[in-house]
Amino acid sequence: MLYDTHCHLYKEYYDDIESIIVKAKDNGVEKYISNATNTETCYEMLELSKMYPDIYITLGIHPECIDDNFEELKKIVLDNLDNEKFIAIGEIGLDYHYDGYEKDKQISLFEKQLELAEEIDKPVVIHCRDAFDDMIEILKKHNNRGVIHCFDGTLEQYKEYKKLGYYIGVDGNLTFKNSTIRDVIKEIPMDRILLETDSPYLTPEPLRGTKNNPSNIRIIAEYIAKLKNIDINDVKKCQKSVVSKVFDF
Repeated sequence: MLYDTHCHLYKEYYDDIESIIVKAKDNGVEKYISNATNTETCYEMLELSKMYPDIYITLGIHPECIDDNFEELKKIVLDNLDNEKFIAIGEIGLDYHYDGYEKDKQISLFEKQLELAEEIDKPVVIHCRDAFDDMIEILKKHNNRGVIHCFDGTLEQYKEYKKLGYYIGVDGNLTFKNSTIRDVIKEIPMDRILLETDSPYLTPEPLRGTKNNPSNIRIIAEYIAKLKNIDINDVKKCQKSVVSKVFDF
């Protein structure tokens, strides 16, 4: 059994989500976590999760959507506390990559969502891009758990996250020819790793340049098995265990 623990199955990206799911199942993918990035996609993900028994969802506001309505998000979240498909607050975090980012607004929104996750006892799915120093200081002030999505940091940064109980997400960028994280991922045990596609982004080699989809989680799983010199079945077994620990399903 394979899991894609981070994708964005939006109508904006895929004309026929049914065919995407069929293709993924043909590649051995059994469960998916599709992440919202704003209130609009929260509603879309809730509807999507009703249509497919194996799609689970996160609800949250991405740092690039800081002008979205947090109070509306909070209402959506509180209205779905009994929804077994809603498993985490995400995708949330900090992104300082592009010029013009509004640091204070990002931090304020991020902390509100961390507090909301604490209040309802849900894990968080965290986006951190070029913002590690602020990220780690903020996380130290809160009592959350979850995953650092698409980890691309150093071994020392991983260790800081681990101290706080976080797991890391590994995506198709691991397979890129210019990848800077292969040596880091080699040192991180499989029981701290979740495999993600981040579809439709970060398509792994040798398919880079095409639109990503959850079926490509198999490529990432096979790549990491070779990287760590372990059997692909061990990767699958470990993923099942880690998913259960992080997301309780």
